[in-house]
Amino acid sequence: MSILLDRNTRLLVQGITGAEGSNHARLCKAYGTQVVAGVTPGREGQEVDGIPVFNTIDKAVQATGANASIIFVPAPFATDAIFEAADAGLGLIVCITDGIPTWDMVQVRSFLAGKDTVLIGPNCPGLISPPERAKAGIMPADSFLAGRVGLVSRSGTLLYESAAQLTARGIGQTTAVGIGGDPIVGTSFVDILQRFNADPQTEALVIIGEIGGAAEQDAAEYIKGHVKKPACAFVAGASAPPGRRMGHAGAIISGNNATAESKLRALEAAGVRTTRNPAEIGLIAEAMLKEKR
Repeated sequence: MSILLDRNTRLLVQGITGAEGSNHARLCKAYGTQVVAGVTPGREGQEVDGIPVFNTIDKAVQATGANASIIFVPAPFATDAIFEAADAGLGLIVCITDGIPTWDMVQVRSFLAGKDTVLIGPNCPGLISPPERAKAGIMPADSFLAGRVGLVSRSGTLLYESAAQLTARGIGQTTAVGIGGDPIVGTSFVDILQRFNADPQTEALVIIGEIGGAAEQDAAEYIKGHVKKPACAFVAGASAPPGRRMGHAGAIISGNNATAESKLRALEAAGVRTTRNPAEIGLIAEAMLKEKR
C-alpha cells in the first residue's frame, strides 16, 4: 500500500507549458500516473502530450476531476500557485520550485492551517509509489522498486541514491517521499512517519536527514514513542562548518542540536540503526531487514 499517492490519483501540472513542466508531465505520465490536466494562464486549449491545458485550476478540476497538483511555477509566482491549488480543494500539492522566500512559506503554512491539504515541498523532488506505478515528482523512476520499505528524505539526490542502493539489493519501496530542504516546508518527517507507521504494507523505514533545524530530533522522539517498525538513518553534512549553508537553505548549523552528530545520536537513542557513510545506506537497511526476518 502507498501513502498520499496511488494509481487513482488524478494529477494536474501547474506550469505545464514550461520546459520543466512539460518534460516531467510526460515522464510522470509514462511511469503510469494519471496526468489529467495542465494549468498555464493564457494557454487554455493547448495540449502537452495529449494532456489538456486550462487557464485555472478550478476549470481543470471541473473538467477532469483532478485531485492533486505538481507545481513547476517560478518562485515569484509559486506561492499564489499553492494558494490556488488549495482553494480548489486539492488534497495533495507537490511544489518542486526552489528559491521561495521563507516569509512566503510562513504565509503558506498559515493559509493551509485547518485545510485538508497536504503540501510536499517546496524545493523538493516530490514522491513516488512504485507498487502503484504513480509518480508526482522529478526522480528517476528506474532507481525505485516496488516493495515494503518506506523512504523519506530531506535531500532529493540522496533520495535517489538511497533508493538505488535498496533496489540494487532487491529491497523495494512502498512510497518514497522527498520533503524538501528549505527552513519551512509543508510536510515534516513526523507527518510522513505517521503515515508509514499506519500503513500495514510498510514494514520498515529508511530516513535521510541533513544538518540544520530539529526535524530529525522530532522524528526520533516520534519513533521512540510510537514506531515499532525497524528503522535506519543517515544524516548528511557531518563536515559542514558552523553557519555555512550547504546546498539547502535549511542546512545551516546553528547551535549544537543542528549538527549531523547530534541528530544521529538522537536517532540512535530512539532505536534507529544509523551510518555515517552514505554508501552504506543500502547495507544497513539490508542488515536491518535480515534481523527483522
